[in-house]
Amino acid sequence: MKLTWFGHSAFRLEIGSSVILIDPFLTGNPMFKGDVADASAGVTHILLTHGHDDHVGDAAAIAARTGAQVVSNFEICMFLMEQGAKNINPGNTGGTVPCGEFAVTFTQALHSSGTVKDGKSIYLGNPNGLIIRHPDAPTIYHMGDTDLFGDMALIDEIYRPKIGMVPIGDRFTMSAQSAAFALTRYFSFDLVVPCHYATFDLLAPNADEFIAEMAGSKTRVLVPTSGEAVTL
Repeated sequence: MKLTWFGHSAFRLEIGSSVILIDPFLTGNPMFKGDVADASAGVTHILLTHGHDDHVGDAAAIAARTGAQVVSNFEICMFLMEQGAKNINPGNTGGTVPCGEFAVTFTQALHSSGTVKDGKSIYLGNPNGLIIRHPDAPTIYHMGDTDLFGDMALIDEIYRPKIGMVPIGDRFTMSAQSAAFALTRYFSFDLVVPCHYATFDLLAPNADEFIAEMAGSKTRVLVPTSGEAVTL
């Protein structure tokens, strides 16, 4: 499995024959220094946690150009169809959707979800975390944007995720301290990748505090360079 972080909460996962983009906020992302076409080359699926612009990002354009399947909640899928996406696979909290050789389960997330178009606010369903299960890879949990919540313990018990993408930037999500608390209290990850930090001035400028908070944990913390592919 190969993982690439593009800054913020945007990731590319290459597992088997699947090329998955998660929350592909690329255009306008100051952490992303690459080319959108290169970052989305060969993409088969686009997974979206919620409807904020810094997560939906380039999803509509990439889906329209490549035919990649959009996997998200019902409202976001319908919204992106209006923007040119033709291949959608909607679900919602608690549900699991098949995506060819892997499956995605939607968990809850404590956040909000929507956008503004033509001066009008558009509701885009409840926010989600995403459990990604592939027979040839460890189970992955992209938490989306969220605070910690006690039912994270149930997510760990039911799905046993081993790789986590964890927001740590504070203000709009968990802080470094609360994220580390959630990980050590509720989960048994082998590896976590912090995200949703350093993109804008309002967020934590780096992952240093999170690394310090995770000191002594059995969970490995990976802080990749934006745009650099890592084989796991």
